[in-house]
Amino acid sequence: MTAYDPDDGGFHKLFCSACGSSLFSRSPSDPSVMSVRFGVLDADPGVRPSYRQFVAYAASWEQVPEDGLPHYPERRPPDA
Repeated sequence: MTAYDPDDGGFHKLFCSACGSSLFSRSPSDPSVMSVRFGVLDADPGVRPSYRQFVAYAASWEQVPEDGLPHYPERRPPDA
């Protein structure tokens, strides 16, 4: 695994050192807070998303679901 620690203090990004796939990100202030990329999972993790972020960058051919979850154009605000 390879990590990227952004200078802006954002979450550390962790990648597969063999293929470069994004695996998860981790809070620099609390390493127990992580954001797992669902694309790396082989089976249903048994949890549902609680919000959708970065919807402003969604692929034009894939509609963002209207499923009642909060949508954020970019990163979810810390006070949300």
